[in-house]
Amino acid sequence: MPHKVVLIPGDGTGPELTEATRRVLEATGVEFEWEVREAGADVMAKYGGNPLPEEVLDAVRETGVALKGPITTPVGGGFRSVNVALRKSLDLYGQVRPCKTYPGVRTRFEDVDLIVVRENTEDLYAGIEYEQGSPEAQELIDWIKSKGGKLAHEDAGISIKPISITGTRRIVQFAFDYARRNGRRKVTAVHKANIMKFSDGLYLRVAQEVAAENDDIEFDDRIVDNMCMQLVQRPEEYDVLVLPNLYGDVLSDLCAGMIGGLGLAPGANFGEGIAIFEPTHGSAPKYAGQNKVNPMAQMLSGMLMLRHLEEQEAADNLEQAIAEVIREGKSVTYDMKPSRTDPTAVGTSEVADAIIDKLGARVA
Repeated sequence: MPHKVVLIPGDGTGPELTEATRRVLEATGVEFEWEVREAGADVMAKYGGNPLPEEVLDAVRETGVALKGPITTPVGGGFRSVNVALRKSLDLYGQVRPCKTYPGVRTRFEDVDLIVVRENTEDLYAGIEYEQGSPEAQELIDWIKSKGGKLAHEDAGISIKPISITGTRRIVQFAFDYARRNGRRKVTAVHKANIMKFSDGLYLRVAQEVAAENDDIEFDDRIVDNMCMQLVQRPEEYDVLVLPNLYGDVLSDLCAGMIGGLGLAPGANFGEGIAIFEPTHGSAPKYAGQNKVNPMAQMLSGMLMLRHLEEQEAADNLEQAIAEVIREGKSVTYDMKPSRTDPTAVGTSEVADAIIDKLGARVA
């Protein structure tokens, strides 16, 4: 019985990355029934300015599983983010971003194997913002002043940072469940509770309560700035990190840098009965259509999807095939060569060809 999966190619380099990933997933021997749905900047005109058509959400709700290419998020203007809208619309509250080193990758670190679990719906990403100079912002500033608060400067835009008991409890429990299911030893809650006592303070308190209910797994906590230092000094002491939304976004990029870059950083978003798999990196529109960018983060996201679909052998085969190509260092993109101008670098589709060859040998 083939697995029914929504395939969202994305925009920028997304379509070529997604096509390469589709090919290697099919080469594992697992059967898929793909439902292709469009989203992103490239289809806005077609859907009346909407980068996230309702039919995309309906298809994901129906199948429960989607593989998504990167989608452009405008900086400082335009639509807020298709990625954030997907997560909020489908209540994909738990994001998982594994960061693991593979032999052959150019990095200052060895044997890194971390899981970043990021809360996906609250914090500063909730989208509750008031533009500088707007009547709403001024009204809020006046209210803050009436309650004894003080702004250093009143010509400010304002963002609200909600962190709830409900949101915190479910993401920390998700982290413990993920750790238990995957044979992990420790969960670390990351916060800034020493400064933000009523938001991050709540997060830490609830995390400690959940940890007491899951005492079969070790637990500790770290202040976010100290966590950054700890990661680059002794990453081997950490295992599963569970973080509010913004810190999770920032630290997952830090961890990606430790394993060789965003080209090797997969991701997955989980809700109740729904999972979307996507790379951590963006759409790199300047490279669109050039068959140049590294598809391995998208392929490793596909590997996570195979595990979610309980196709464990196929997932192991795909991960090993990718690891073999990395270790050999021949059929890899420019970002994985000793020099970014190395003439032996191959393109996106050629990486897929090399991994398919390795899979052929393993599956046979």
